[in-house]
Amino acid sequence: MRTRRIPRWLLATLALSLAFMVTPAGTAHAADNPVPIPPNTGLTDSGKGVVSAADSDFVVKVRLAGLWEIPAGNLVAEKGSNPVIKKIGADIAKQHESLDALDRAVAEKLGIMLPNGPNGDQQAWLDEMENAATPEQLDQIFIDRLRAAHGKIFPAIATIRGTTRNDSVRKLAQQTNQFVMTHMTLLESSGIVDYAALPTAPAPAAPGQGPVPIDNQMLLAATEGQSVPGLSNTVILLVLAAALVVGVVTTMRIFRAR
Repeated sequence: MRTRRIPRWLLATLALSLAFMVTPAGTAHAADNPVPIPPNTGLTDSGKGVVSAADSDFVVKVRLAGLWEIPAGNLVAEKGSNPVIKKIGADIAKQHESLDALDRAVAEKLGIMLPNGPNGDQQAWLDEMENAATPEQLDQIFIDRLRAAHGKIFPAIATIRGTTRNDSVRKLAQQTNQFVMTHMTLLESSGIVDYAALPTAPAPAAPGQGPVPIDNQMLLAATEGQSVPGLSNTVILLVLAAALVVGVVTTMRIFRAR
């Protein structure tokens, strides 16, 4: 009986299948998972929807943020010592001017009265910067005060974004979130943020019981690097490898029988 050779295409297919199986399961490539950029799709600005007291307070707070962060940014840009921090101040001031314009437009549309000057705490922070003993001290005060302020308003934005019934407030919250994230990143790029001085988050009322129920078996599987609860990746690979060997042997027998 004449023995036939296994076609090259079949050998190549089997080799690729084996290479795929010995690759660690669950491996992710950073290039395949870029950070998503939120689209503006569906975010209307017609002023429709009930405006709650929290919505109005949010619009006022966005205005207040600009009323002290714009002069603070301009001050450090003019009198600071570190060129990096001077640029951070100038960038934040300029961006807050854009955000302030968006905020004032929403306030006018919804009939919300806005303040024309910073509140007492904000004015005290501005005075502290004005009275800094040295340009280096001004840099530090600017970074510390603005980073702490952005950390406080960040969760408030999330609350409004997730609960408001008004489409204009919803869009403003989306836009404000992008500005605040950018400003926090800029401030942290200075390299002098005193993280230990920032307030800590309150202890959760029910640890481990987030808004999405936690499946303990799935959590254990994820912790142990398993893709299926109760079944390890090693077992899966061994089963697939055995199936591949059986397939190769069967194929060789078919070709030899011809």
